[in-house]
Amino acid sequence: MKRAIFHQHGDPVDVIEVIEEPDPQPGPNEVRVRNRVMTINPADLLSIEGSYGAEPLALPATPGVGAWGVVDAIGDLVTRLAVGDAVLPVGNGFWSDTLILHERMAPKAPEGADPQQAALMRANPGTAYLLLTDMVALSPGDWIVQNAANSNVGRMVIRFAREMGLHTINIVRREDIVDALKQDGADVVIVDQGEVDLAEAIRGAAKARPKLALDAIGGEATGALAKAVEDRATVVVYGLLSGEDHRIAARDTVFRDVRLRGFWLFDWYRTTTPEKMRDLHGFLERKLAEGVLHTEIDATYPLERIEEALAHAARGGRNGKILLTGDTNA
Repeated sequence: MKRAIFHQHGDPVDVIEVIEEPDPQPGPNEVRVRNRVMTINPADLLSIEGSYGAEPLALPATPGVGAWGVVDAIGDLVTRLAVGDAVLPVGNGFWSDTLILHERMAPKAPEGADPQQAALMRANPGTAYLLLTDMVALSPGDWIVQNAANSNVGRMVIRFAREMGLHTINIVRREDIVDALKQDGADVVIVDQGEVDLAEAIRGAAKARPKLALDAIGGEATGALAKAVEDRATVVVYGLLSGEDHRIAARDTVFRDVRLRGFWLFDWYRTTTPEKMRDLHGFLERKLAEGVLHTEIDATYPLERIEEALAHAARGGRNGKILLTGDTNA
């Protein structure tokens, strides 16, 4: 088997390596999964750099939180899965062509789903849906605002918001992706390369001040959103693309009661009820089948070429996800 590891934090291209190890064998209640597709997310890159909020407890570590694989061996007492079943592993450490998982952590993939789209089903779309449904009470006609709107999470927010009757203001840095966001259902797209007074632009773009702001960047970007929303609105920080702590003016928190909160999907999975988890997965499976969750793929790389894949993932101007592939002959 092959898996990617890093022994120290730094530039992902410089510190990542692929090692070979003997194939592991499943124990009681465990299955062996051969990963065919593995996803690369911004959080993976930040984790390798050492600038993500939650770091591996011990190094070396293997990144990766999304995958699609096939069960090729089962241990004693396994009852839910059989050899040949396609699964979506739950957890982390998935930049590996082979995994040993408790059968509970290997739910079956939606039948007939495209493997690449299924591998991307849980993390970004799940975050987008929960940002719209678990943070504040929203009603049809309400406005929300988000930055990094051309990210996968951002585009899913736009699509889900449209279905919910919500209006979205979307902040991006590139003019060339405006039309794509409009096709997703964006009401307003603001292109900002650091020269726009965002608070003024947001207030001028909507018929009402936003009730919810979604921040993937941190730093001064958080404060710009807080300045633009209505009194007693909520700003949710779910990403750290700037690598900076969020900053909000005291006048917004003290005198306008703008609330700041965070969201991390891993923590949601760790603390939610089984019923809510089933509801989320059922919703995502339906949206995948309907084509709402379709994600553009910019390129795929075999796991052994991970340095090239990470360099591509860090490149500006991409219009889709970068994926890793496992050995189909394993």
